[in-house]
Amino acid sequence: MKKIFLFISSCFIISSSFAQNGLENIIVEKYYISDANDANADAIGGALPVGSVTYRIYVDMLPGYKFQAAYGVDGHELRMSTTTLFFNNMDFGNTTPTFSKSQAANNTVMLDSWLSVGAACSGNFGVLKTEDNGLLTNINDCSGCGSVSQVLLGNDPEAGIPLTVQDGFLAGAPVSVTPVGLGADINVFGVESVGNLFSTENGSWAALGGSQGPDAASNKVLIAQITTDGVFSFKLNIQIGTPSGGVERYVAENPTGDQIQISSLIYDSSILTNLNLEKKINPTTIFKIYPNPINDNFFIELESKEKYSKNNTITISTIEGATIYSKEFEVNSEIQTEQIDFNKFSKGVYLIKLNLGGVISTKKLIKI
Repeated sequence: MKKIFLFISSCFIISSSFAQNGLENIIVEKYYISDANDANADAIGGALPVGSVTYRIYVDMLPGYKFQAAYGVDGHELRMSTTTLFFNNMDFGNTTPTFSKSQAANNTVMLDSWLSVGAACSGNFGVLKTEDNGLLTNINDCSGCGSVSQVLLGNDPEAGIPLTVQDGFLAGAPVSVTPVGLGADINVFGVESVGNLFSTENGSWAALGGSQGPDAASNKVLIAQITTDGVFSFKLNIQIGTPSGGVERYVAENPTGDQIQISSLIYDSSILTNLNLEKKINPTTIFKIYPNPINDNFFIELESKEKYSKNNTITISTIEGATIYSKEFEVNSEIQTEQIDFNKFSKGVYLIKLNLGGVISTKKLIKI
């Protein structure tokens, strides 16, 4: 742990005399959701499950601040995980986006999982699609993919602007990634690796000299892109530099000393997906589970102004995806509660999936 902070100190000349709270937010963008047509590139780019979501993670700072590192130290784990596997493109993919933009136009290279300090590929910043200028948009080539000439044409509304309109690439000179103390851990995002967890308590990926967004006013820096068809979650710790040469450290939990805790450093796609469904698809329905964590039994409470007599199921699966419980039910009252006996199941993390008239919501349950 001490070696990592000594390294960062030597590179960034850390001073902790005061905190300016320059980190405004962590932004998670749904960049793309794959469809069946994208499977035409599987033989070249590697198997991409239908429905895989590509997430881009941005550090949003006040003007003048610089992203320096995402780090994990003793007591402050840095963690990214999925309930299935990370997708790594087998053609031009890498642990960091060092491929060219023309190479990114091949098969599913644009969906590769990697760590960054600003770049989406060599010579291009990664920017939110909503902040892209729409120029020089990649139209992906799938040469050799049979009768389909192009992939990544999906337009799932959950992913916002289609990649064929604005691809989130902006020409420039982004800073390169410097891994510190990660060793083989970073290889979970490598071409030859298959995995579902990136974790460190003694490492970081850093931007020597610091990194700022291409738009000085909005100052958003892309720090990772992750593609998976599972539930994606992270806990991040971030170090940024102040305009006066000082430093601020932000942690996901358990702040000490001058560390600052902000809630957006923790993310769980199943929780956010459920909230999105409640607000966007059916604002009159609320799905709760309690208590959580549990020791034995728990309750699922459904509050709804609608009645759903058919096609309603509760499914419980392990974090590895094995279904251990399934039940059909009817919604016949505004507030309905289902009690589930969980005594016979082992301690661990489970996924509760509610299919309500064809609308699927997912939450996480922990047994201790």
